[in-house]
Amino acid sequence: MSSFTEFDRRMMGRALELADLGRFTTHPNPRVGCVIVQNEQIVGEGWHRKWGEPHAEPLALGAAGAAAQGSTVYVTLEPHSYQSRTPPCTTALINAGVRRVICATLDPNPQVHGDGVRLLREAGIQVDEGLLADAAHALNAGFEKRHATGMPRVILKIAASLDGRVALATGESRWITGPAARADVHRLRAEMSAVLTGIDTVLADDPQLTVRDAGVDLLGRRPLRVVLDSKLRMPADARMFAEAGETLVFTREDRVAHAGSMQASVVGVAADANGRVDLTAVLQELGRRLCNDVLVEAGPTLAGSFIAAGLADEVLVYLAPMLLGADAKAMVQLPALQRLSDARRFGLHECVQVGTDLKLRYFPA
Repeated sequence: MSSFTEFDRRMMGRALELADLGRFTTHPNPRVGCVIVQNEQIVGEGWHRKWGEPHAEPLALGAAGAAAQGSTVYVTLEPHSYQSRTPPCTTALINAGVRRVICATLDPNPQVHGDGVRLLREAGIQVDEGLLADAAHALNAGFEKRHATGMPRVILKIAASLDGRVALATGESRWITGPAARADVHRLRAEMSAVLTGIDTVLADDPQLTVRDAGVDLLGRRPLRVVLDSKLRMPADARMFAEAGETLVFTREDRVAHAGSMQASVVGVAADANGRVDLTAVLQELGRRLCNDVLVEAGPTLAGSFIAAGLADEVLVYLAPMLLGADAKAMVQLPALQRLSDARRFGLHECVQVGTDLKLRYFPA
């Protein structure tokens, strides 16, 4: 592996900053940034803004113009090598006469993986990989998981009290967390391909599942709204039907015929051992629909099902400074344990204060 200089790290850091500008808009494509350098001076920059629009590399090449000849290119993802909705980035780099390409990671898409690097090297361009790879992987974690498994990354969001309760025994839960935490959740929704909930939450809270007051421009994109509804109890006047964008309702295969004229796309999947829609089948279908990241905002039963099935890639807890008592609803419902050694364990990766609440980000241990 090539040894990278501090200057290389700064330039790839800049490329990652550019890639992050597409955090809310590139779905289902990855977030990619590119910096072109000549004599340790930036001569061109670009970032992928939206699916179907030019990729980061040709935008940066266009900005650099003739200065791209003999340059070093820093790009956060391996340049793509096939004709898609846009021409191959490898061809653009070769034609521009660049001298060296440094990419943070290889593209997980099997149509590209390693092929982009191979074509560049065959054209006589020096290619080095792995600079700031961890940051690049984190930026496209859902995209990478979809290509590796066929399923999107799942983030399970929970708003709870200090004693781990998400609602009173009556079902009242608005609002446990404060305005700053709720705004933070809307910003998180804006990053997602889909926001998923269960029918019990729909019947209790009638959520809109939309992005509101996130302070970002999604360029017309709206995350898919997903409801899991095994018995097809979705009310015809649900508030989310009045919102722009698509709603997808998953039910058991034997219930699809009863969908009638519902204002949603209804998809039948296999039932699990409990007669509910199979969560793996749901995620596989969302992967086929090019969903990279799914935010689960659900009640204790569905939240517990995702954890019990090992399908939650992250658990995000907004912890409010209040106590609701033993009769309030626990944050998840899980099977009873006989031994503490059987407990599901998580590693804490982030702890920040958001308004009056704590934001705790966990990954499965």
